[in-house]
Formats: sequence, C-alpha cells, structure tokens
Amino acid sequence: MRETGQFDVGVLLDLDKVVGLRGGAFQATVTYRRGRDLGADANLGVLQQVQEVYGRGQTVRLTQFWYEQMLGEKLELKIGRTNPGEDFASFSCYFQNLSFCGAPPGNLNGDYWQNWPISQWGARLRYDVNDHLTLKTAAYEVNPRNLDNDFVIGHFHGATGALIPVEAEWRRGYDDGRVGAYKVSGWVNTSNGDDVFYDLNRRPIAITGLEPLRRSARYGVYFNIQQQVTGTSKDGKSVTGLSVFLNATQADRATSTTDNQIAAGLFYKGLVPWRPNDILGFGVARTNVNGRVARGQELDPTRPAVQDAEYASEIYYSVHPTKWLELRPNVQWVHNPGGVHDANDVAVLGLKGAITL
Repeated sequence: MRETGQFDVGVLLDLDKVVGLRGGAFQATVTYRRGRDLGADANLGVLQQVQEVYGRGQTVRLTQFWYEQMLGEKLELKIGRTNPGEDFASFSCYFQNLSFCGAPPGNLNGDYWQNWPISQWGARLRYDVNDHLTLKTAAYEVNPRNLDNDFVIGHFHGATGALIPVEAEWRRGYDDGRVGAYKVSGWVNTSNGDDVFYDLNRRPIAITGLEPLRRSARYGVYFNIQQQVTGTSKDGKSVTGLSVFLNATQADRATSTTDNQIAAGLFYKGLVPWRPNDILGFGVARTNVNGRVARGQELDPTRPAVQDAEYASEIYYSVHPTKWLELRPNVQWVHNPGGVHDANDVAVLGLKGAITL
C-alpha cells in the first residue's frame, strides 16, 4: 500500500471588485506534493502512473501566478506563470490513472508540455467568435529548469524554445440535456529534440552508440470530445445522466518515445436516484511506444524486451459524504505494462479523496 497526495492553496481576485479594473482577474496558487510512488516501489513498469497526483517532485511549487484581462467583448489575454494544460487539451482528473487525467499531450511529451503542478512563463489569447465557437493560441516558455524541485517565482535563464499551441473549440447545448464540447488542436515546440532512432550520421543509435540526430522542432495534434447523452443540464453544464468522452493525441514520431494515446470512457451522474451527486466513471486507454523506438530496441542485443503499447482501464464510484469531502474508490487494470507483451498484468485497488474548503 502506498499513499501520495497534494495540498494546494490559492486566491482568485476579481480586479473589477478589488481595484475597479473591469474585466481583470488575478490568480495565484501554491501546491505541495508528498508521498510515495506505487509504480516505482512495486516495480510496476507502467508507462502512465497509477497515482496521477504523484510526480513532478515531492516539493512546494508556485503553480499559478497570472493576470487575465478582457480586451473588448470577445478577446481575452492571460499572461504570467501558467501551464498549457489549463487552456489547451484541458481534461478533468477524476480518474486516478494518468491515462485519463489532464491534458493528454503532457502525458506523452512531459519534458516540454508541462501540466499541473509545473508552471511556465506564458501568454494566451482567447477569442469567442460566438456563443458556440472559441479560438485560442498561446506561447509558453520551454525551460528544463521548470522541472527543478525548488520554489521560485520563475526562471529567467535556460529557455530552449517556445511551445505554441492553437485550438478551436465548438460547444453545443445549454439547458437541453445534451451539452457537448469538441476540441481540435495542434502544437509546435521550437526547441531542438533528439531523434529516437538515428544518430548524427543517420545510422541507428542502437548499433553505433553515437550521439542522436538533433531535430529542429517537435509537434503534435489532438482531438477531444465530451458529449452528454442522457439526463439534464443547466447553464451549459451536465447535472445528471450519462456523458461520454474521447481523447486522441498524436505526437511527432521523430522525437517522441510515446507517440500516441487514445482514451475513451463515460461518466454517469445520479445513477442511483437517491444519490444524485454520485458519479460513476469508466475509461479505457491505449498508450503507444513509438515504432521507431521499438525498431531500435530490436537492434539492441542487450535489450530484454521490445516495447509496444500499454492498455489501461479504470472504474470508479464517487461519493460525497459532505459538501467538502469527496471519495472515489477505484479499480485499475493495466495490460502489457510498459508496452511489454510478456509482462504480468497489473491490478490496482485505489481510493482517491478530495477535501475542498
């Protein structure tokens, strides 16, 4: 048995009410992560963590420190310490397995797409074309020093490039019980990256052992669907009933060790009539090890196994004993952990809890 957790404290200021700055907001959040990693301690060898809240260092971090301002009626600017997963490919973290938590690009390319609790210097523009369509773009600093286990406002040296995502989101439904959101996006990282197969002479690294070929950019695309199927909704949010989701992400095959992931599942709120706030969640996911990485492993006689794809599934049931406490017992099953066909499947019994004050 292993336990890990996160404590965060933050403040969100409506600057119109505080200083009379219409359309302005300021957010600051500090997070503290602690605990043990079941995956490492039990040598599970998984590609995606079975405790999503573990990782990125057991330390205190400044996770949010940004200013947001409306520029007219439709254009909004956000600038400061933030992370791309707040505004691009955003997805909930109700599940405990990382395959179903947060922005999927960060689960594949976490060395430069850094989700919560890491923060990066960045600026984001959001334009609401109408009530249904929103367009967004941004630029975030790519800096390996952001992963250091220290508490700082931000680093001012060490950047290697910029992460530039763009996203279009279309929303439907309001109070009709059919709320939906559809996102399509792509991103480019201007930093150089190591090729996963070729050396600097364009021969297999597994044979020569030389330095990898350097690529001039890294990139990817993703698609996300969340759609309510049954039940009721209010103010554009699902209140009861069944909702389904699909996340599909593809990263470039030149530099990405894990190059694509697809996850699908459902949420059912109010499955038990006398428990209207309880939620049942179920998801299945496939995380793929780049075929070019596998080719290199096949050429390495010292390699014990060649990696392919890992399959994860999870089911949870969320209950609210009180308004401030949520408990989510869950069961996870991981097939081919680490993408290794001969590896034993992994079963995890978990309990995820949240206290909100």
